[in-house]
Amino acid sequence: MDTHALATTDTEAIARLQQRGLIAAAVGAVAGVVGVILNPGQLAPSLLIGFWFCTGLSVGSLTLLMMQHMTGGQYGLVSRRIWEAGAQQLWLSVVLFIPVVLLAPKIYLWARPEGQAVHAIAHRGVYATVWFFALRGALFLAVALFCVWNLNGWSAAQDRGEVALTEADTRRFRVISAPGLLFVVFAGSLCAFDWAMSLDPEWYSTIYGLIQVVGWALTALSFGVAVLALLAPREPMNGVVRAENFHDLGKLMFAFVMLYAYFSFSQFLIIWAGNLPEEITYYLERLRNNWEPVTIFLVFGHFILPFCILLSRDLKRRPHLLARVAWFIVGVRLLTDVWLVAPAFNQSGMPIGAANIGIPLALGGVWVWLFSQQLARRPLLPVNDPYFKDMLLHGHEGGH
Repeated sequence: MDTHALATTDTEAIARLQQRGLIAAAVGAVAGVVGVILNPGQLAPSLLIGFWFCTGLSVGSLTLLMMQHMTGGQYGLVSRRIWEAGAQQLWLSVVLFIPVVLLAPKIYLWARPEGQAVHAIAHRGVYATVWFFALRGALFLAVALFCVWNLNGWSAAQDRGEVALTEADTRRFRVISAPGLLFVVFAGSLCAFDWAMSLDPEWYSTIYGLIQVVGWALTALSFGVAVLALLAPREPMNGVVRAENFHDLGKLMFAFVMLYAYFSFSQFLIIWAGNLPEEITYYLERLRNNWEPVTIFLVFGHFILPFCILLSRDLKRRPHLLARVAWFIVGVRLLTDVWLVAPAFNQSGMPIGAANIGIPLALGGVWVWLFSQQLARRPLLPVNDPYFKDMLLHGHEGGH
């Protein structure tokens, strides 16, 4: 197979994806503006939800990229450019983190003077200050960006043939990926405590951060599967991507759905069984003030429905059907982010305001638009990767 023909990009499919991002951004912006006009207090929490959602897509993409470099596999080779383009958008999280820091007193009780009277906050000292909160978040984003810069830079050099195209050369990807994965899991968990769990300073869960890191990976994986399904029918992907690749990605989606559900149910079961007033309040807030239907839907949509659908081997091998499931999971993940943040602001009446969905949707649309631009800048396939050449050889021998 001619590798020069594979070293191209599908501008038409990427343009369609970019157009969808612009439409989502426009619709979300209109809904967000209307929501803020009706209730100005929704602006700060909605910006936090948008930052959380976009960061999840970017950090999740980085996690999957490092997993691919560590484990290999054909599914990772055909989707690597998607993870690289997604991880590259981490700089947008840096931009969105600025208003979160500036609006911290409107978002977090611990950032307000009256918050220091709360027993759980008063004993945290300097840790519960805005400048230290900003420093911790900036450090996490800076190290993550360092990983992205190196991994994407080396991959681009490999495309240009500026490095030795041998399997030994690929080891340097693992030099970054191995400690990078550990860092993302550990530091990402700590940032999840800061960015979302601290909305209720008197409630805590030691597994909360790990749940969110798994959720980020599931968001990015589902988005990546949907994008790959969009690219698969056309050149150059149709000469490489096979049903087995989608089957592997579908199994990975199934695994992350199960893992997220297992961790989430473990947290719920321990807290509910303990029945301590300072702990059970977290779930009571999400079962009152009209939040109960949303909570029930998330139990069904985030676990039961994807679990039952992804059990099907045939569905996982059919890209257009798997893509529908993937887009559904991305939507459910956005709703989950709203569910994590919005109840802390004691909204009455409709539990979810227009701004809570509109602003994150607008920022997510901008993320997709920028992602599409990045994806179009380089070949969709890492044709100079030595493992990619092995994949082509085995695929040809297998009659593909």
